[in-house]
Amino acid sequence: MVKVCKHALVYMSFWMHNKPYADRWRTFLQDQLRDALSARTMWALALVSFLAVYREAFETVLFYQALWTQAAPAYAPVLGGLLAPAVALILLGWLILRGSVRLPLGLFFGATSVLLVLLAVIFVGKGVAALQEAGTLPVDPVNFPSIPALGLYPNLLGLVLQTILILIIAGVFVYTHYTTKET
Repeated sequence: MVKVCKHALVYMSFWMHNKPYADRWRTFLQDQLRDALSARTMWALALVSFLAVYREAFETVLFYQALWTQAAPAYAPVLGGLLAPAVALILLGWLILRGSVRLPLGLFFGATSVLLVLLAVIFVGKGVAALQEAGTLPVDPVNFPSIPALGLYPNLLGLVLQTILILIIAGVFVYTHYTTKET
């Protein structure tokens, strides 16, 4: 599961890193939409979109149900976790619609791609630590500070894998940055 999350996060971060080039992206979407506009395709797209949104909503409900069950009798943090993002989304939506606030897409996609890369690196560290704790992977302690919130643990395998992942991601970001500037 950690491997799937890591790959999905890294892929999404690369995808978002390439999206500041909005003119090419908009042209690509218009061309794809023009090619795909048939009644059958539109119904299939609507069905797939509905299923994707329904699946995400179902997963969210299951997640909060598990949190609610484990949080008993202290429900305030769970309610806060439900209400804070809801209020933030309502406020952001209102600002965009009423206040004519325009999101700087380049900055938005750049920041979210960096966030996704950081999450992937954290998940790798936490996944390796969990597998070592379960006895599945060997533990090779090193002299390094432990920062669990960042997925940093003083073990050689986790740090090496995180370093390799960071180097690969940096290499791909540099490569995509220079190849998109040339075109």
